[in-house]
Amino acid sequence: MKKIFTVIFVLACFFAQAQYTTLTAGQAAPDVKLKNVNNKEVSFAGFPKAKGYIVVFTCNTCPYSIAYEQRIIDLNKKYAKVGYPVIAINPNDPAASVADSFEEMKKLSKKKKYTFPYLFDKGQAVTNAYGAMKTPHIFIVSNTGKGRIIEYTGAIDNDTEGTNINRIRYAEDVIASLMKNEKPTVTVTKAIGCTVKRKKS
Repeated sequence: MKKIFTVIFVLACFFAQAQYTTLTAGQAAPDVKLKNVNNKEVSFAGFPKAKGYIVVFTCNTCPYSIAYEQRIIDLNKKYAKVGYPVIAINPNDPAASVADSFEEMKKLSKKKKYTFPYLFDKGQAVTNAYGAMKTPHIFIVSNTGKGRIIEYTGAIDNDTEGTNINRIRYAEDVIASLMKNEKPTVTVTKAIGCTVKRKKS
């Protein structure tokens, strides 16, 4: 009986994720208008000098997100000043993951001294629009003459443990190409992390 319930649970998770399509390179990036941990609304328009954005769907609780926490902080420190700020979004529904509540987000942001927005996606509308499936799941966006375009989606790098000094830095390689006005050679990788926690219907 236990095995049957496990199979049902796994299938339910699969079908819940399958109804959303992850956006890919070349597609328009949906706008972001969400409440930050400082209770102010943040959108792309709030960064008028940005050349693009590093949109990261992450959370408080996932071990993978925790492992990438410092690397996300470092990405913002390195690239915000050259026009590619980090915008972090918590995609988890707090009804399904209590420790990912807005109040807990505030505590984590303060504890870790985030210098980037950490946004609460109430109702998961932005998460669904991007088709974010994991935490972390990254989307690198460019400001172009044709609007905001997705350049890359997937993993930050290929080192989930954070122990390989020779890791392939996917996100940094993409931004390096964009800063040279070149198209990235790698535009999609597999996002590795915990599944987005959705409210039970």
